[in-house]
Amino acid sequence: MFPRIESYLIWIIALSATAGSLFFSEILKIPPCDLCWYQRIFIYPLVFMMPIAIFKEDFNFRPYTLSLLIPGTIVSLYHNLLYYGVIEKPLVPCKAGVSCTSREFEFFGFLGIPLMSLLAFLAMIMLITATYRKKNDEIKS
Repeated sequence: MFPRIESYLIWIIALSATAGSLFFSEILKIPPCDLCWYQRIFIYPLVFMMPIAIFKEDFNFRPYTLSLLIPGTIVSLYHNLLYYGVIEKPLVPCKAGVSCTSREFEFFGFLGIPLMSLLAFLAMIMLITATYRKKNDEIKS
């Protein structure tokens, strides 16, 4: 049985993250930093990949999505370490253009754009892990 609920949730998260990033940059005119662009590179393709996997009822979407989500999570984690001041400013890669540490927009005074991105990546990885476990449980039954 194809784990449709998790697949739809992964697609909804990717779609929301894509729409949110475009909203911040195109509507609110908050320019993305270099690390934001790298995170976009890893999340935007999922908006197109997941509907194909859902339509074809394809179990083999995990390696393809994880090949995007794992490096995206690493970039996002690094961005958060910079943003929240854990890593010193001399190691900041965004020297030209917008700074990776500038606090342009935050919900509730702490939930910045980099943290929202990290949460989206982690949620999708957890859902993929759930689909893997669900598939293994069905095979054992």
